[in-house]
Amino acid sequence: MSLRDEILEQPAAVRRQLASSASAIEGLAERLRASPVDSVVIAARGTSDHAAIYAQYLLGTINRLAVGLATPSVVSIYGVEPRFERALVVGISQSGASPDVVSVVAAARHQGAATLAITNEPSSELGATAEFTIDLAAGPERAVAATKTYTTSLLAIARLALALESPAGWEGATGRPDDAEPIELEPKALRAALVGLPAAIEQVLRQEPAIKALAGELAAAEGGLDRCVIVGRGFEYATAREWALKLKELGRVFADPYSAADFLHGPIALVQPGIPVLVLAPAGAAANGVIDLLRGLRERDVDTVVVSDVEDTRAMGRWSIELPPGIPEPLRPIVSIVPAQLFAYYLTLARGLDPEQPRYLSKVTRTT
Repeated sequence: MSLRDEILEQPAAVRRQLASSASAIEGLAERLRASPVDSVVIAARGTSDHAAIYAQYLLGTINRLAVGLATPSVVSIYGVEPRFERALVVGISQSGASPDVVSVVAAARHQGAATLAITNEPSSELGATAEFTIDLAAGPERAVAATKTYTTSLLAIARLALALESPAGWEGATGRPDDAEPIELEPKALRAALVGLPAAIEQVLRQEPAIKALAGELAAAEGGLDRCVIVGRGFEYATAREWALKLKELGRVFADPYSAADFLHGPIALVQPGIPVLVLAPAGAAANGVIDLLRGLRERDVDTVVVSDVEDTRAMGRWSIELPPGIPEPLRPIVSIVPAQLFAYYLTLARGLDPEQPRYLSKVTRTT
């Protein structure tokens, strides 16, 4: 199965994930209801690290949990075990074979902390080490670049957050802008929206010819899109990071991802004509700030590719990619990464490179 085949298989992979691991998710939820945790620590590398960033936003808003990214080298290199007793410790790995990720989960299990593996290989060392395991059920992923294991990782995290049934994070929250759009955090409504995700991904995949043409146009432009900046905010920051990784590993593009807020704190000095900015700007709580950024980029004659479910926002870019409307903001990254995957795939081909054989990479990376 080729990389393109695996991108196109994602609606089916998402359906499989929705039907998988219900007992593990509910078992973990019951454990956490009996022994509540104060925080979540996630160990991951590469693409899975971006799933962890998504978890920071989702578990933070839905469940009011502080979520931190583990530093696996503290355990695997320096031999020091942080105190995990009041934390849920999660390892995310499509292969379940990275020793440093496993070492964090093993340390937490040894201390009696709640532990969870999210992996496409439940029988892997990671799956065997954790107390609970969510099977991604993505099916064999043979392409080096992860695609369907990323979308199913996000879905697994969403299902976990909704199973915990904590109060919505915005209740009693302060400091939100008065003009910020509302965000749907009601677990019942979000659970109902999960079943519509495969159809939304299918809708995106029907844009494949247009995305192919866009990638070809950018590859043919002066400079061949060898450099770009990618910007997103809130839930879409994870998408920006993952899009950049796909452009790096497949197309050998110097793609620099930022939160739209962080971008204004210095890196905006990088922008200039000839370095396009790829902007994730769907409707939602983060939209106003990203739209203000788009206006500023347009005033500076910087070319942008705008990914959005809002027609007026897409019109602000030189190029655009349409997202399906109606997807709740907390679940949208499960869909918004798909056009980015297609874009990276076709840009790689247009640059004369082989997306099936990324330079220096292999499917499983065992960092220690």
